[in-house]
Amino acid sequence: MAADVSPVELAPWRRILVLTGFGLGLVGLMVRAFYVQVWQREFYQRRADRQQIRVVSLPAHRGQLLDREGVPLAVSAKVESVCVDPRKFRASPEQLRALARLLRTSERNLAARISARRDRAFLYLKRHLPPAEAEEIAKLEIEGLFLKPEFKRYYPSAEVTSQLLGFTDIDQRGQEGLEKQFESQLRGIPGRMRVMQDRRGRIIEAIEALQEVRPGRDVVLSIDRRLQYFGYLELKHAVAAHRAKGGMLALADARTGEILALANQPAFNPNRRRSLKSGHFRNRAVVDSFEPGSTLKPLALACALRERAVAADFRLDTHPGWLRVGRHIVRDHQDYGVLDLAGILHKSSNVGITQVALRMPPQAFAACLKEFGLAQPTGIEFPSEARGVLPDPSGWGKFEQATVAFGYGISVSAVQLVRAYTALADGGVLHSLTLLPRDHDPHARTILPPAVAKTVLQMLEGVVSRQGTAVKAQVAGYRVAGKTGTAKIAVPGGYADDRYRSLFLGIAPASRPRLVLLVVIEEPQGGQYYGGEVAAPVFARVMEMALKLLGVPPDAVPETDWRTRLAELDEAGD
Repeated sequence: MAADVSPVELAPWRRILVLTGFGLGLVGLMVRAFYVQVWQREFYQRRADRQQIRVVSLPAHRGQLLDREGVPLAVSAKVESVCVDPRKFRASPEQLRALARLLRTSERNLAARISARRDRAFLYLKRHLPPAEAEEIAKLEIEGLFLKPEFKRYYPSAEVTSQLLGFTDIDQRGQEGLEKQFESQLRGIPGRMRVMQDRRGRIIEAIEALQEVRPGRDVVLSIDRRLQYFGYLELKHAVAAHRAKGGMLALADARTGEILALANQPAFNPNRRRSLKSGHFRNRAVVDSFEPGSTLKPLALACALRERAVAADFRLDTHPGWLRVGRHIVRDHQDYGVLDLAGILHKSSNVGITQVALRMPPQAFAACLKEFGLAQPTGIEFPSEARGVLPDPSGWGKFEQATVAFGYGISVSAVQLVRAYTALADGGVLHSLTLLPRDHDPHARTILPPAVAKTVLQMLEGVVSRQGTAVKAQVAGYRVAGKTGTAKIAVPGGYADDRYRSLFLGIAPASRPRLVLLVVIEEPQGGQYYGGEVAAPVFARVMEMALKLLGVPPDAVPETDWRTRLAELDEAGD
């Protein structure tokens, strides 16, 4: 019978077994530590880096749009966007509730958005929050939630410059207007940096700059913010007062071709993206074309003088107030009888300008109008500029040539009309137009003899007299030359009898022209629709303000005024 083995005799083997197990485990740990920390050190270091080290994009500041005096018209402000890594997102019910409240959404919607993108590493929850609001969200300390610095475009003048400047998208890319035109200059180049993040995705250390941030360049415009603001307000008031469909205003320096103001109605506020309406984006003064009506008559008259179809002292009979041209009839508002060339403009006689225009060969007349820049680019720095339409003169009959002379059957843009009148204002020199400041126009060219330009300009002064159609365009202390236009709106099958476009295009001061201003009111209601009634008063107010702000000296001070002032000075001297 085998003897029993006592517990004391087995204890040494157990100790050896336990010690051996511990020893083998320790050796295994040491081997594993050597393998991880020495043999596979680079592999595991890269793996750890991928979990904690990220390459982040650094936003670039977009350049500013400035007026001619350096006043900001479009700026970029620092904001924060709330982002999340859906794979790492961990929030308690209280944190989720607080986050939803700060983001102004429901907990259910917020949770659903994140859950639906669990396979992604990045998700925007809300873009472009003010820093103060973003800081409140950061205080929640939610795992996987972090803030991303960005920039947001802001327009201090809001709707006043809306169609001119345009706007950017949420990623600071120009979409309309000058923001789009100067995108390459304004857009900066983002930087890249390698950073270390904590488990909540917050940057705790900047490790290495991979690409330096390059901010965008500022662009200085020829626009005068003061004139833009005043012109916009006057245009808006006129459109509202006449219950009009819309309006346009363009103000240019007659010597350099610089655009000083360019306003449209209706407008929009680019700072309120939810209120943006695509129909209001267009800068109608540049991208739309229309029939100019009687504002074309001075150009037709200038062409006739240049082509020597008529002399400056030419007179004609408009009796009985209408004229048969082929199978059609051209009419005046009344029988003006015998008129000289100045009288044709003062009375805006269709019959008179028809007789003048028909004395020119069609090809010569059309070529002259093209030299005025009609149906040609103005050179303005703006996307999608309208070219307008000047029909091929080879297809003109006498009536077609007549209608072109008084502004029908031809389409132009507002800036093209302004450009054409620079030739009358600057002694026959036609200027290109620009939205950038300059001292002289390198593209200027002479298209009229100076004597012809001076003669037509003097005739246009009579339009603003009591004998003309635009007495309401007068500016106290200044001589004004200009022309009214009242054009019927084209509709399918002809022209509407109750829809009009009211225009006034003028130059001041007439003795030493400095400014050219066009005002267009689209489809005014309420009984008044003539250019001299609707557009001329807007011209007078805006032109007066512009001349005073620019320090242009008066050229029509009444003699009694300066004599009275001299007498006052003499008395003060005594």
